[in-house]
Amino acid sequence: MSENIYTCSHENSKMNFEKLMILINEFLKNNQSSLDDISAIYVNRGPGSFAGIRNSLSTIKALFLTKKIDYYCFSFEDFKESETSNYVDVPQLCEKYKIKKNLINPIYLS
Repeated sequence: MSENIYTCSHENSKMNFEKLMILINEFLKNNQSSLDDISAIYVNRGPGSFAGIRNSLSTIKALFLTKKIDYYCFSFEDFKESETSNYVDVPQLCEKYKIKKNLINPIYLS
């Protein structure tokens, strides 16, 4: 597993999708990286709003199709036994709990 694990989150806003690629590019710039350096992306799949999750996962799916970046869609509910909410632990937890890569199974708020 890579030694370079980066995380970021943003306050929920209806404008975040409008500027999602700008946020991703700023994140990469701040970490002196590029999409070519990324081997996997871990996305919290919810719970959340339908539109927000759908739009985020569509962007991640596009990165997979164009750049061949694998993605893992998780929820901290998947890791109940671990009792963690530390994003840095997510890659190891996805491996431990056998979260499948390139599979989208979102959890929407009703």
